Amino acid sequence: MTHEAATTVKELPEALPEGERILWQGGPAWRSLWRRAFHGRTIAIYFAALILLRGINVWWGGGSLLDAIVAMAWLLPAALFALAVVTVVAWLTARASWYTITDRRVVMRIGIVLEVTYNFPFKVIDEVGLRVYADGTGDLPLCFMPGEQIAYVHLWPHAKPWHLRRTQPMMRCIPDATSIAALLSGAMAARTGGSALPIHASAVAGPTGRERSHATTSAA
Repeated sequence: MTHEAATTVKELPEALPEGERILWQGGPAWRSLWRRAFHGRTIAIYFAALILLRGINVWWGGGSLLDAIVAMAWLLPAALFALAVVTVVAWLTARASWYTITDRRVVMRIGIVLEVTYNFPFKVIDEVGLRVYADGTGDLPLCFMPGEQIAYVHLWPHAKPWHLRRTQPMMRCIPDATSIAALLSGAMAARTGGSALPIHASAVAGPTGRERSHATTSAA
């Protein structure tokens, strides 16, 4: 996708004011969201360890290998059910989420059952963060100016984790995050009459897949 408005543009709840144009639209990659927002891989590892420990406990307690296998098998349906629920919710969340960047603001349409739209004009955004993962997806948290606030619970999982006192809305697990961050940075700078803001390459995960801390670009 180019960074101009796509051929098929998802409609916003209200028409854009005259002169405002869409620069980019996109949503979370559901597999990345499953892994990072819903901790699907961690849950899978937890259940695998639990099942294995159950088998070892039966075996060490005097049971046969067959007894251990049967004991593990009893836990397998619960594990698969939990993973299925997490996977479906992650997929639905990604499908129901849509981010829009215009030349004046960021718009977030979120919600599986009840759709809610949030508008964040550039003037309320103080900083834009960037964290890129090994698969190319990444997070773009928006840090508000002092005095601007929104409830964390209203945004989750589209909010920077653990930032409860100063909530940061976040375009989460979006593909080609580095390019989108540069686009947003440039649009914000153009709106304020400044030069394009730098995106620090240190935010990019290395070939080992290890995820490093996010970089920050000032909107001032």
